[in-house]
Amino acid sequence: MIKLLVIADDFTGALDTGIQFKAKGTLVRVYTPQNQNIFAGLEQGVQVLIIVAETRHMPPAEAGEIVAKIVSQAQQASVSCIYKKIDSALRGNIGSELSAMRAAAHGKQLHFIPAFPKMNRVTVNGIHYIGQVPVADSVFGSDPFEPVRHSNIQNIIGEQSNIPTYLVAAGEDIPDKEGILIYDAVTDEDLLQIAQRLNDCHQLKLLAGCAGLAAVLPKLLNLTQYDCRRPAMNPRLITVCGSINPITIEQLDTAEKNGMHRIRLTPQQKLDPTWLESEDGECVLAQWLNKLQHSTAAIIDCGGPEEAEETRSYALTRDMNIEATRSAIAQSMGRLLERMLEGGLEATLMLTGGDTLLAFMREINQDSLIPVCELVPGVVLSRTEYNGKRIDLISKSGGFGSAELLTNLAKIIAHSGEEELVC
Repeated sequence: MIKLLVIADDFTGALDTGIQFKAKGTLVRVYTPQNQNIFAGLEQGVQVLIIVAETRHMPPAEAGEIVAKIVSQAQQASVSCIYKKIDSALRGNIGSELSAMRAAAHGKQLHFIPAFPKMNRVTVNGIHYIGQVPVADSVFGSDPFEPVRHSNIQNIIGEQSNIPTYLVAAGEDIPDKEGILIYDAVTDEDLLQIAQRLNDCHQLKLLAGCAGLAAVLPKLLNLTQYDCRRPAMNPRLITVCGSINPITIEQLDTAEKNGMHRIRLTPQQKLDPTWLESEDGECVLAQWLNKLQHSTAAIIDCGGPEEAEETRSYALTRDMNIEATRSAIAQSMGRLLERMLEGGLEATLMLTGGDTLLAFMREINQDSLIPVCELVPGVVLSRTEYNGKRIDLISKSGGFGSAELLTNLAKIIAHSGEEELVC
């Protein structure tokens, strides 16, 4: 029986939340359903179901409709707890999705706890911070595809909804108000205390937050737990990066300086869907495959700020707006990776950015992933299949981690051996 349904707006967010339950030994499945009943055909023993709703870049009204449909199905299936996974930097259609969720569940209150202290993302007086910086003043405020324009969470929700919102300070009792309750939190202990208060009041029903709150839920929801292990992985690491977040670019640059081979895609390679099947594309792909097969670690990425203007100019020649450009890059990178696997590439794969991961999953005709373990905080190892072979996939969102993240992951993977107990 499904005890918890998580609705995520992108793939990497689904996985970094799902692993909070898998790390406690709970059986979790992550799906990207295509217009079917999300509870049909689930295997026995799954207690946490995570749906990738793919709503991050949709118009607000459409995103809300999709969330409402999923919530209605969950209500019919008697799921007791529904959790709307929110990006920890507050990107996406937060107002429309939360208001749609509450309406579809016919709930009096929806409890929104967006803090993720382990990633230095906290909420104080209703203002969300990345490190010590209000989120709208951070790198996420200048994102070219989905900038965060407000740091005040009530203002973010108010952009897309007129639902009443109320702030709840750390340690404050739950107010008897109808609407969305927004909770301050700066530590993991704050998250645990909030969840315990909600549990004591029988209010662990309609929740929203990021992976931070998810980590404290397994015990409170009485989820079945067992040991989980970190498996051996292919020692070759191939990173495919569709993110242009400055934090991620710094990680790529650092890895390259430490000797990691790097392939930067040109504007044509990123934006022309016919290039990969052209004579030039076939020739270049063969060269890349040969190089990657002789590399212990390598990067394929869409370029940083220095390539951005050239990419914009090329996109204009193809009449592509920002959204079309973003989508085309993700699709090209997903297709490129699939062709490399088809050509015999064997490696542990790391995909940065939910759009890139989703595009790759579509290319290999898979709609589910099995989370395995967290390699480092916020970096998730999952498994799927391609042509009957196991594929190990590492994922993370684009906006966090130290500059040495890729270098450190390459070392972890290169030295992975017998299964290691991780919980």
